[in-house]
Amino acid sequence: MALHAVSAKSADRFDDVFTTPLSETVLPKYRMPEGQSDPHTVYSLLHAELLLDGNASQNLATFCTTWSDDEVCRLMAENLGKNMIDKDEYPQTAEVESRCVHILADLWNSPAERTTMGCSTTGSSEAAMLGGLALKWRWREKRQKAGKPADRPNLVCGPVQICWDKFARYFDVELRQVPLEEGATGLRPHQLRQYVDENTIGVVAILGVTFTCDYEPVAELAAELDAIQADTGLDIPIHVDAASGGFIAPFVQPDLVWDFRLERVSSINSSGHKYGLSPLGVGWAVWREASMLPKGLIFDVNYLGGDMPTFALNFSRPGGEIIAQYYNLLRLGRAGYRKVQQACIDTARYFGERVAGMGPFELLYDGHGALPAVSYKLRDDVTGFNLYDLTELLRARGWQVPSYPLPPDRQETTIQRVMVRHGIGRDEIALLADDIERSLELLRKGAPADGRRKAFHH
Repeated sequence: MALHAVSAKSADRFDDVFTTPLSETVLPKYRMPEGQSDPHTVYSLLHAELLLDGNASQNLATFCTTWSDDEVCRLMAENLGKNMIDKDEYPQTAEVESRCVHILADLWNSPAERTTMGCSTTGSSEAAMLGGLALKWRWREKRQKAGKPADRPNLVCGPVQICWDKFARYFDVELRQVPLEEGATGLRPHQLRQYVDENTIGVVAILGVTFTCDYEPVAELAAELDAIQADTGLDIPIHVDAASGGFIAPFVQPDLVWDFRLERVSSINSSGHKYGLSPLGVGWAVWREASMLPKGLIFDVNYLGGDMPTFALNFSRPGGEIIAQYYNLLRLGRAGYRKVQQACIDTARYFGERVAGMGPFELLYDGHGALPAVSYKLRDDVTGFNLYDLTELLRARGWQVPSYPLPPDRQETTIQRVMVRHGIGRDEIALLADDIERSLELLRKGAPADGRRKAFHH
């Protein structure tokens, strides 16, 4: 009987995945199943279902990393159980986080890179909100010391990512979003004077505008704020949202002054899981010097027997992404990051040249001077189809190329954006360009445009 029982159990293990009871049902959507299932079967069915997501490398809408080498995957798996908040339990992971903060402070030219304050986050959005909170608290402390009201803070910015709208709403700050001028790709210095006042907690400068992929002129914005201070006495700091450009500019545009070399820049956020080349789930916030981060925002938490300072919007989170970031910093070094990012920029410029030569497009950003990307719109004289139609035809080949309107005051203009990231080579971009040309031919011939999609945003 024992031998028979073992044989029967072994036979079950070798059943074909698609003849198992679980495979012959529609997978549960609203209620947990009563019984257990074979792990290999569950894996295989989920793996097959998730293929419907498509190929992540063909998602040219996202800034986020879609390729990682084997060593990153191994390190992530080996550290799957580590909680970043447990600094007493995982002191070496905490040390790795600290090293990353100081390396980035040095990369961004902090005058006090060894003693500055910074932290990891779940992404650049959380890091941006922490930067905004520090701006608000410093402004409020200054107003209260001067005996002035501190109940109407505002933040000035150009076309920003949705995280800044969230910050303003969640933390009761007026967001003064400066309209995008005709022909501009972001906030311009001459626009500042009519939007800033004594209640302005700071100006957000974007190093890699989400909509157009260009850099805003941080040094020129700082110079204009210097002039405003000379005329009015208003001392307004800059927070640089370098979600993407923070891991691009230091390597391929080293002479561009945008970081802590500018005294007016008080804090910087960036995304490790974008051009930082790390897997999803890590961002960074760094302050110019420790005094720029108000002590009242830092919690001293007694957790599992250890006291630790923490500044975050959440608590528990994985440590693997931070370890992966440190791995990339070590493996690539400055030369390696430079080589990777330059290859991406060269490929983006190649794509920009292809797009410019197709005829119906007007380039807004051609891949020169900022992110490895291209943004463009249809020429005004092109009729019979729109960019949403082109997006739909490209989806048939697996490409995800977004079409979306520009920010308020330019909403009548629809554009497309293609991001070139690590893991997307020249051949793949050439195939995309070929498919765009074929799609244009179909659209010129009147291909049906059923199911035109509304704009979707990254």
